[in-house]
This record gives sequence, C-alpha cells and structure tokens, in this order.
Amino acid sequence: MANKRRRLVGRVVSNKMDKTVVVAIERRTTHPIYGKVVKTTKKVMAHDESNAIQMGALVRVVESRPLSRHKRWVVEEVLRETGTPEIGTLADESVVSGGGED
Repeated sequence: MANKRRRLVGRVVSNKMDKTVVVAIERRTTHPIYGKVVKTTKKVMAHDESNAIQMGALVRVVESRPLSRHKRWVVEEVLRETGTPEIGTLADESVVSGGGED
C-alpha cells in the first residue's frame, strides 16, 4: 500500500446500478458505558468498472476522488465471491467469545 487512502472491507448488498455497487460496512465497537458490543452498519456506493461483482460478495473498497454525487469509493479487490465457502474468520472481524465456562 503505497498511499494513505482508507481501505475498508464490506459486503455487496446491491448491484442494480450501472458500474456501481452498494457496500455495507459493519463495525463492531464496545459501548462506552454498558460494555456491550454494538454493531453499526454504514452503506457506501463504490465504483465497479467491470460491472461483474455479484450481491453477497466480500470486497475491499478504497477511498478516491468524488466520482459522482454519492460515489467516493472504488472497489479495489474482491476478497470472496458469492457462494465460496467461508474458511475461518476475517482478519478485520473481531471474535467475541462468551464468558461463561463450566
């Protein structure tokens, strides 16, 4: 990575537009007071030049210059296609383990 652009991993939730996909980026943070893990989801529009990315694919998007009114991200890489079996957990997904042991 030669530049300092932000790179985020998300899942494609819509590919109905021409050369554009909607990517849902999920973050898990701990609530500052209650300590519960809270999931927040943000949807961004990303440029897909090949127009070949299917819904459900896991992609990495990178920050770019404004391409249109809502598009400020570009799909950099498809990490997992739709229907590919999942192996383990992702590097950016935190695993929350249960605290109760017998």
